[in-house]
Amino acid sequence: MQLRELFLKKYRNYIDLELSFHPKLNLIVGPNAQGKTNILESIFLSCTGRSHRTPRDRELIQWGSEQAFIRARVEKQTGTSEIAIRLHAREKKKVLINQSPAARLGELMGHLNSVLFSPDDLKLIKEGPSERRRFMDMELSQIRPRYFYYLQQYNRILNHRNNLLKEIQKKPSLTSTLPVWNQQLAEAGSFIILQRMHFISSLQTIAQEIHSKITHGSETLTLEYKSSIPCNSGNIEKIRDNFLKILKARQDEDIESGLTGKGCHRDDIVFQINGMDVRTFGSQGQKRTTVLSLKLSELEFMFKETGEYPLLLLDDAMSELDTGRQEMLMEYIGKVQTFITLTDMNHLPVLKDRSKRVYRIYSGNAVLDESLSF
Repeated sequence: MQLRELFLKKYRNYIDLELSFHPKLNLIVGPNAQGKTNILESIFLSCTGRSHRTPRDRELIQWGSEQAFIRARVEKQTGTSEIAIRLHAREKKKVLINQSPAARLGELMGHLNSVLFSPDDLKLIKEGPSERRRFMDMELSQIRPRYFYYLQQYNRILNHRNNLLKEIQKKPSLTSTLPVWNQQLAEAGSFIILQRMHFISSLQTIAQEIHSKITHGSETLTLEYKSSIPCNSGNIEKIRDNFLKILKARQDEDIESGLTGKGCHRDDIVFQINGMDVRTFGSQGQKRTTVLSLKLSELEFMFKETGEYPLLLLDDAMSELDTGRQEMLMEYIGKVQTFITLTDMNHLPVLKDRSKRVYRIYSGNAVLDESLSF
């Protein structure tokens, strides 16, 4: 899987930009606040239909403009395709695949896959469960469009149920309508839980091996999926039944709070090194190594699931890694098409002699550095 060309019009600080890429290594070099990350963001948007930096599409449109346009030409084993996304300040975004409008955002999933690694990924370890749920959702949505569909359905049903709980506080007779929403929530939620459980199990196998290699065998990384709904059986019917029982048992509490207190919207992942909780007791170095292990295992997981490696997007990530971790990451550069943002080429002398394409970024302009591109 490769991204061959990218075209941006009135996207962030780019008025009109057209780039073609090296099949393996692409460096995007320039001072801070010049637009390097905007290029990676537009690639990620082409994969998922969403920015990794903001939930508000309006922020992606250049200041003073009403519209922005992104087009990506993708090459896969099955052939070449084109992804186009049109953003409008007052309308829903439009996605076109090979010039045909997509009826749902889920139709975009799988046409172009990526793994993004940036300093912000430490949030995956340091911050709350929502970051870890987002990690699972973004990975699974890219390779399994059906998962993305169920996730959208679950969030819609959850919103309706929460609104109903608040209405019941004012009008108790509406309590009789709760079972309908409970059933729908449990149907969608049990599918999501089972998919997440299998994902974390598969990812742990890969991540353990990578983490052991990075730490020269001194650390064992384990990942545990924590759900508020019992799911150890691995049987979707039993998970659904457990979901329904918990919703029924918590009914009075949920009505009082006006919120659904249990479900896959409360799930989490626990990371442990040698039996120690990384989030609570891990050193800064251990947290960085855990994130690196996860990101590299994502690459291998996607390859195992789809038969093709995704793009690797490294947003100022190399500067945060020591030499040993950089060398581990270097093993994957050459195996997958990689995009790296950095402020100075001298930060990565190991890349000097690699075949690559280098773009210099200044104030929304990108210039190919022909002296370093070959």
